[in-house]
Amino acid sequence: MTLTHSYDAPAPAPERLGVLDTLEAESIHIIREVVAEFERPAMLFSGGKDSVVMLHLAAKAFWPGRVPYPVLHVDTGHNFPEVLAFRDRTVERLGLRLVVGSVQEYIDRGELKERADGTRNPLQTAPLLDTIAGHRFDAVFGGGRRDEDKARAKERILSLRDEFGQWDPRNQRPELWNLYNGRHAAGQHVRAFPISNWTELDIWRYIARERIELPSIYYAHPREVFRRDGMWRAVGEFSRPGPEDEVSVRTVRYRTVGDMSCTGAVLSEAATVEDVVLEVAASTLTERGATRADDRISEAAMEDRKKDGYF
Repeated sequence: MTLTHSYDAPAPAPERLGVLDTLEAESIHIIREVVAEFERPAMLFSGGKDSVVMLHLAAKAFWPGRVPYPVLHVDTGHNFPEVLAFRDRTVERLGLRLVVGSVQEYIDRGELKERADGTRNPLQTAPLLDTIAGHRFDAVFGGGRRDEDKARAKERILSLRDEFGQWDPRNQRPELWNLYNGRHAAGQHVRAFPISNWTELDIWRYIARERIELPSIYYAHPREVFRRDGMWRAVGEFSRPGPEDEVSVRTVRYRTVGDMSCTGAVLSEAATVEDVVLEVAASTLTERGATRADDRISEAAMEDRKKDGYF
């Protein structure tokens, strides 16, 4: 009697996700977990590239439904008009509710004072915390990434804020095996950072792959600028050259967008997303270190602001 054996063909090895697919899957998982666990989440949305990518991920996470929470912007009053126009178009296109906290209103009421250096970015903390408290948001998504700044590199994906909105970098919860602890007491809230593990290059490669629209100032364009503190500042209502500053028209673009009074441009010919990907891949400077005056206030400028409640 002859025995025959039948063997099933070996199963094909599972296809590994690429870097962008892995990052996308992680971010969508975080967004869905927060929405499932919290009652009143919101997402920061300024019209900057990181918040645009974060909102794109949220739209994917809940498709074909709408993003199930409002978007929040703390308006310094010194924003680039191109970015504000883009913010409003995007909100209208996606049918979102926009909540705005205004730094200018706090200044008008005498609750905040203009800084000597003219920048308003550090003044965003009080309007942000009051808006979160006023709308009873218990979780707020932010577009912070660990590669931007050493203070952001310290922070967890889900980061607890106490009843005063403050962050304690010495007392953070472990996040093992991608398990996120959202427990919080009344009056506290959690900041969630779904793109924390992305790099600037990842962001731009994803923008290229997904064909995500951005404000035009992220691409090379001619602009009147002047050189100050090692940065190219735009000439505008909130960024005026002094008598010693030489104004010229240069081809520039912006790597990061804050208010006009603290954000510098970079000389660039990168007019397309493909050009920007190549430029970022070759860069040796972080985007904030190269172009944000508000991060140069002190060596620990970002961490000090985050402890007080800033993103």
